[in-house]
Amino acid sequence: MQTPATESDVERAIEALVERYRDQCLWFLRRDYLPTTRQARLRALESIQRHGDREAFIQAAELREWLSQHSSAGSAGS
Repeated sequence: MQTPATESDVERAIEALVERYRDQCLWFLRRDYLPTTRQARLRALESIQRHGDREAFIQAAELREWLSQHSSAGSAGS
């Protein structure tokens, strides 16, 4: 997986990863659930890392790293 360049690329990559690993890693969520906030995305990626295979772990880690590096300064104080 190539590291996404923009936030919309990251959102699409996370949605694709959620769909790919929904049954294996996110079985406890609604079938139509897609994370829309930064925190929800981080939680979904953590679950994918925890319950997925090696490929899922690596992809989720890359996306979590991108989210961590590109978080807004305003949310840091929250």
